[in-house]
Amino acid sequence: MSEFSQDIYTEPSNIDIHTLDNLGPLCPMAGVWEGQRGLDIKPKADGPRKQAFVERIELQPIDPVTNGPQLFYGLRYLILISKPEQVKTYHEQVGYWLWEPATGTVIQTLAIPRGQIAMASGQAAADAKSFELVARREQDTYGICSNPFLEYGFKTTEYRIKVTIHDDGTWGYEEDTVMEIRGKDEPFHHMDKNLLVKVAEPTPNPLAR
Repeated sequence: MSEFSQDIYTEPSNIDIHTLDNLGPLCPMAGVWEGQRGLDIKPKADGPRKQAFVERIELQPIDPVTNGPQLFYGLRYLILISKPEQVKTYHEQVGYWLWEPATGTVIQTLAIPRGQIAMASGQAAADAKSFELVARREQDTYGICSNPFLEYGFKTTEYRIKVTIHDDGTWGYEEDTVMEIRGKDEPFHHMDKNLLVKVAEPTPNPLAR
């Protein structure tokens, strides 16, 4: 049996327009953040290489979103990462963090200008201080899609991110991107982590202004 209703058109009637009040576990992440302690473990021809980085993340609330009866509250995000003392962008990423109150589902969508997109999901309580999301390439939903060269040389098979909210108002993440690299027998775990400190409050979503 399907987990969904036969009525796929009727939208909820009790939508609260104040996204910042309805983000569940994503609520503490809203705002503008900077991190000075990032660590990236990336693949190179001679083996894994560590790279320090600094980061800025903007997470701004969007208006409530419906798919028929399905209701999401979310944050639009932009990530800009550079190496210490350098201006050139090291990594850029855009997407959405979404919270579905009815099912306790957290979703992260991501797109990077290497020709790659992904959508990861996980379950969490509304007041959770830690949660983990996963995307796998073999899934029909919450998957990974890459351009032909990345499929050839650095095939991503799994993406995993764990978020931890700290009592002092900071939050951090740990990412593990599993890749099959051409010429290598074992999967490579591309690891990233950072601790974020708030530098600006979020701007209310358009309907709530």
